[in-house]
Amino acid sequence: MPRILARVAALIAVLALLFGVPWWTIVGSPELPSALEVLGTIVFAAAAVAVPACMILGHGPWQRDLAAKIGDLSLGLIWLLFSLSVLGNVLRLVLAVSGVDSAAGIVSGVVLAAFAALAAYGMVEARRVPRLKELDVVIPRLGAGLDGLRFAIITDTHFGPLNRTKWSEKVVEVVNELDADVVAHAGDLADGSVAKRAQQVAPLGKVRAKLGKFYITGNHEYFGEAQAWLDHMRDLGWEPLHNRHLPVSQGGDTLVFAGIDDPTGTASGLPGHGPDLPAALDGVAASTPVVLLAHQPKQVKQAAEAGIDLQISGHTHGGQIWPFHLLVRLDQPVLAGLSRHGERTQLYTSRGTGFWGPPLRVFAPSEITLLTLRNSK
Repeated sequence: MPRILARVAALIAVLALLFGVPWWTIVGSPELPSALEVLGTIVFAAAAVAVPACMILGHGPWQRDLAAKIGDLSLGLIWLLFSLSVLGNVLRLVLAVSGVDSAAGIVSGVVLAAFAALAAYGMVEARRVPRLKELDVVIPRLGAGLDGLRFAIITDTHFGPLNRTKWSEKVVEVVNELDADVVAHAGDLADGSVAKRAQQVAPLGKVRAKLGKFYITGNHEYFGEAQAWLDHMRDLGWEPLHNRHLPVSQGGDTLVFAGIDDPTGTASGLPGHGPDLPAALDGVAASTPVVLLAHQPKQVKQAAEAGIDLQISGHTHGGQIWPFHLLVRLDQPVLAGLSRHGERTQLYTSRGTGFWGPPLRVFAPSEITLLTLRNSK
């Protein structure tokens, strides 16, 4: 009981902060007519109750898609409005100290204008077909026969309450135009059951790759049907790298693609789930270069200890909605891009191909990634 009460108290405190700061910034302006102040207070109070209710109905045991759509969008908008309100109040203090009259009214107008512009931009950015990000990655141990291998990556598609079947088809078109040797999906495929999301995922069955298509679980699979998604992706022609590896060969040289589960799998209660890097690398010769699919960037610590050549991760979404990236960095060592860890290991962290929850991306554009693997610069 004390733990439940503590969680309820924490939720109330977070909601009070998220909605209270924007309310004070916008509705609390002394220039605002009293009637609008009352109306604004009612709107903020109702939203503070509705948002958590919709999130629970949408993402809890009931899985109501309509509630999820309302809750997700509202959560993203209030986060953005809260962030802008914090900056607005810094401006408000500066103007007040400078002796500017009507500082509160000016700040209220600036915050609302910035909010409207960024919300519109964020919704367009989230729903667009991701931009292509191309990068050469040098793996010194890569054999000459594999030099130039084209490796396409999608991740964090998060097919969910919003039906994005057409978007899924367009993503597949872009991936197929890359003429990649290998394609990987690095987890967080969908939110919900296979039965509910199969239509949106179906276009992935048309993805083409010359040497292999690989898939791993992210943390969100473990909020639903992780094993069912592994089985379904196999049915669509993808190889699930569930703590296992598969080699690809070309020109007499071999490169191993290995995959491990998301750490969430350990507590999922599913037998055999949870990251097991030794099992994934079992039988791999020490001289063979390895590309590891691991959903979360922080899994690179173990990868570096094992001498992995390249780890591919997603999970961060690049922060998705500014300035949430500041909180993401408290949990993950890298936000996006290519980074080096230890003497041998490199990590590429994708900002993700889709979005989770709020259909917004603010200063964190989505991506489809094409890595060209080289054995020298």
